[in-house]
Amino acid sequence: MNTKIFCDIAELDQIRKFNKKKIVKGFTTNPSLMRKAGAKDYKSYSKKILKICNNKPVSLEVFADEYKEMKIQAMNINTWGKNVYVKVPVANSKGKFMGKIIKELNNKNIKLNITAVYNAKQTEKILKLINKKTEVIISIFAGRAGDAGKDPIPEFKKSISLAKKFKNVEILWASVREPYNYLQAKQLGCHIITVPPTIIEKIENFGKSFDQLTKETVKAFLVDSKKSKFSIK
Repeated sequence: MNTKIFCDIAELDQIRKFNKKKIVKGFTTNPSLMRKAGAKDYKSYSKKILKICNNKPVSLEVFADEYKEMKIQAMNINTWGKNVYVKVPVANSKGKFMGKIIKELNNKNIKLNITAVYNAKQTEKILKLINKKTEVIISIFAGRAGDAGKDPIPEFKKSISLAKKFKNVEILWASVREPYNYLQAKQLGCHIITVPPTIIEKIENFGKSFDQLTKETVKAFLVDSKKSKFSIK
């Protein structure tokens, strides 16, 4: 399985840098990353991202919590570029399933990235509502599930199996915690993994032997002990 790597980022200088990398096939962002990057105006900042990255998929998220406002935002975001995937949550902050908006946007041929998914039951609910033409990404949050003591792997396996009937649906491994997650995603058959820049750089350096890693680790300890001028007498 050739799992595509998307870069999860909002800083414009980092997007410029990573957009040049062949390994990066698209970008995802969210309101938290936008805020961290210093965005003040959501629309103008998003358009700056799209100006840099105009030939790879870019997921831009709605931030409304209720159906009516969410639909207005989604319809608006969709007009910003042909490569835009509108990111909508599978449920709102009150836990209400956003099936109505998912179905309506999908029927309007709007590309969607359905986010904050954690289990295969949610995947199944999504798949019951969508057509088999318009592109849909389902983002399953592996790292956050793991942080809560939950094993995300069975949910990925079930979700990938369910999505096989849909050529227009891709399953995305979200909330990466370490470079090895990329290999896990590949083994499972995930279509996409979205990764922060520091971990993409580590993935690019895959291939070191265990012997190399031992030498590098011991050298690092040695360098630090010398810098600290440690001695035992």
